Amino acid sequence: MRIAQIVMAAIMVGGIGGYAWSRLPPAVHQSPEERARIEGSVAYSGCDEVRAAGKAPLYAGQPGYREDMDGDSDGIACEIPHN
Repeated sequence: MRIAQIVMAAIMVGGIGGYAWSRLPPAVHQSPEERARIEGSVAYSGCDEVRAAGKAPLYAGQPGYREDMDGDSDGIACEIPHN
């Protein structure tokens, strides 16, 4: 019985950890060179174009992300306003 509880706890912790890791912005997993290459692979004229393409918000490390579109420098550009 004790082993089953330990295994179940390990599965739960692993699942939660994996989910949390998958929710991190892409830039956390990338080298600076890879990040620059990916971000530069797509170019948007601004956030209106990003939103029109259905790609908002853009996270650091995603194609099309640019620091000048990230007004508060939090790694998220073209954030969708909450009403």
